[in-house]
Amino acid sequence: MKRLCIHTITTKPWSTEECIRNYSAAGVEGITFWRYSLEGRDPASVGRMAREAGLEITSLCRGGFFPGRTVENRQAALDDNRRCIDEAAALGAPLIVLVCGAVPGQSLTESRKQIADGIGAVLPHADAAGVKLAIEPLHPMYADDRSAVNTMRQAHEICDVLGSPAGVGIAVDVYHVWWDPELKTMIDLAGQTGRLHAFHICDWRTPTSDLLNDRGLMGEGCINIAEISRWVDETGFTGMREVEIFSNRLWAMDQSEYLDKITAAYGEIYS
Repeated sequence: MKRLCIHTITTKPWSTEECIRNYSAAGVEGITFWRYSLEGRDPASVGRMAREAGLEITSLCRGGFFPGRTVENRQAALDDNRRCIDEAAALGAPLIVLVCGAVPGQSLTESRKQIADGIGAVLPHADAAGVKLAIEPLHPMYADDRSAVNTMRQAHEICDVLGSPAGVGIAVDVYHVWWDPELKTMIDLAGQTGRLHAFHICDWRTPTSDLLNDRGLMGEGCINIAEISRWVDETGFTGMREVEIFSNRLWAMDQSEYLDKITAAYGEIYS
C-alpha cells in the first residue's frame, strides 16, 4: 500500500523475520525497526533481508535519553547513541528517531539543555555514518522521565540551538502532538526548514485504559489523522506514513488479523 510503513513494535508478538515476511506479503512498502528487533542478529543481514523482501527501511527506533544527573550517566547515553548510529548504518536505515529523555526532579530547562548538548555531541558521528536524527516530541504526560521535549516548538528550538543542521529534524507522531494548538504552524515551519523527517500515525482511544499501551488503530479514536496528514503532505513531504501502535489489546489478538485491520484502517484514510 502506497507510503505505508509499519514499526516492528506495532506487531510486537512477531519475530523480526515474521514482521518482514508478513508486511511484505500484505503489500506494505516500508518497515521501521525497533532496536530490540536487532538483538542477537547482524543488522546488515536484517537490512538485506528486508530489502530483498521489497521493504524500504524507513528508520531505526530509538536513540535519545540524553539527560542524566551525572557526567557518567550522560556519557553512557552518548555511547549508546553512537552504537545506535552504527546499527542504523549497518542496517541501512537513513534515520534514527530520538526519544530525548528526562530526569525526574530535574528541571525541564536543564534536561532540554542536556538534550541539545547530547545531540550536538553525537551529530558528527551520525553525519559521518550518513544517518539523520529526528527529535520526536512526546505528549506532556511523559515529561517526567521519557522526554522533556513535548511540543514541536520545543523541538524546533533545539534545532535552532544546534544551528539548524540538515542532519537533525523532527518526527511528528500524531499520538503525541494532535492536541497542540500550534500544530499546523509548526508542521508548516518544519516543511519550510527541511526538518520534517518522519510522520507516525495511530489513534487516541476515548476513554483510554493505559497511557502507554492502549493506542488505537487509525479511526478508533479522536485524532483527526486525515487533516494532520493533509497538513504534512502540503509541506511537500512524500515520505512514509508510519504506523506505530503500542496496544496490549491488539498484541493479544491474532497478529495476521491485526495486520489486516491495519491495512484496512490505512486504506480508509488514504484511499
